[in-house]
Amino acid sequence: MDNNRPEFEFEKGIAIGVIGPQFLIERTEEALKGFPSFVPYFHKCDDESDISSIPKGLMNKVEVLLFLEYQLFRKAKEKMDFIIPFHYVPLMGTGLYRSLFRTKTLYGLKTLTVDSVPEQYVNQILDELEEKNTNKIFYEGTALDTVNGIVDFHSRYFDNRPGSSAMTGIQAVSEKLDELGIPNEWVTPTHQDLIVSLERALLATKTRRNKEAQIVVGLINIDDFRKVADNFPTEHEVQKLKLDLHRLLLDYVKLLDGHLTSLGGGEYLFFTTRGIFERETRGYKFLPILNDAHKSLGVSLSLGIGFGRTATDAGNHARIALRQSKDFGGKTCFIVREDRSVIGPVEMSNPMIYDLSITDNKLLKEAEKAGMSAAYMSKLMAQVTRYKKTNYTAQELSSILGITIRSTHRILAQWIDAGLVDVVGEEKITSRGRPRQIYKLTFVAEHIDKIQERVE
Repeated sequence: MDNNRPEFEFEKGIAIGVIGPQFLIERTEEALKGFPSFVPYFHKCDDESDISSIPKGLMNKVEVLLFLEYQLFRKAKEKMDFIIPFHYVPLMGTGLYRSLFRTKTLYGLKTLTVDSVPEQYVNQILDELEEKNTNKIFYEGTALDTVNGIVDFHSRYFDNRPGSSAMTGIQAVSEKLDELGIPNEWVTPTHQDLIVSLERALLATKTRRNKEAQIVVGLINIDDFRKVADNFPTEHEVQKLKLDLHRLLLDYVKLLDGHLTSLGGGEYLFFTTRGIFERETRGYKFLPILNDAHKSLGVSLSLGIGFGRTATDAGNHARIALRQSKDFGGKTCFIVREDRSVIGPVEMSNPMIYDLSITDNKLLKEAEKAGMSAAYMSKLMAQVTRYKKTNYTAQELSSILGITIRSTHRILAQWIDAGLVDVVGEEKITSRGRPRQIYKLTFVAEHIDKIQERVE
């Protein structure tokens, strides 16, 4: 490790370099949706001859490198001096199991030639598939071997009889075998394999290790506390509810190795560390306390989690996150990170991620004049960021904002006058019904583009 390597402040997250064929890059992009801490830099590399095209400055931009093919990893390791952690996606999990099953189904398993896949794992899965009579021939080469050399190995042992096939973990080899008419299966990692590799890469980064002990501030608020209290006939029942909720929250915060205190008025404050919080929430995707409180006590909770470089920042961000949860309708949790970007709601499988720090003064003034609240702006930006869609009908916007169609039309008229939204077309539902106008959220699209430019 080069101690003279400059330190970088990754404002938008932890930078990771992802190197591999285009097909695997696209699959990795999907897996990265579950890792909001990562800011990926992709470099297409179809075969070993492209290793030299890897930008030399890439290692100064990222904290960790992930190779999507083992052969690329071996060649890069031979030719490059790494100053940061580097990993590859091993072909030993569900992807290998899937490929062996496909090979058995499509070609049979009389004779199988294998390269770039660990022998012990192939044997283990074949035993589980009860394939005892397969003639297995494994490639024993070095990092100096070329794609053509590996193809020659498969060709040499291919006997052109039913049940003979090849298995490779290299796309370029698979393509050449296709040209030769040799049945083959390209072993690629599944979504789960990529998740495991990304987790390993994340844990290897310096930023992640430093953030393990970072203090996290959480604010918990009972939704409509006064209304909840009014439903109980006596103050004794209200106090009993508070005690039961306090006990439930204590048990949950204990799982986080945290500290809980009551602020009064149906609000609670807790502290924990970022590493524990990320593990217990399974990477910001799972928060059982929300459902537990509702099922056991009939109480709806809003949570706000704040990350920060100081305790003050974390506390301020927790308050902002709590307001986001309230604006969203309650019974949910939002997270505001150091750079004021927002993750949430966390109980969804793919949390929405968007930027709260809108700094365009002109945009803010125009939005304020047009009656656009911060809640509306945040919801619309989250929607566009998650679904990559900027065109909506009034009915769709009504559902997103949680208001009536009539109110939506009134607000849209104001936004159009302010130049924040454009009418871009019509959607005809039936032969008799009036066509619905389609509105483009111009201001959101432009803001997201600016954020993306900053990230890149």
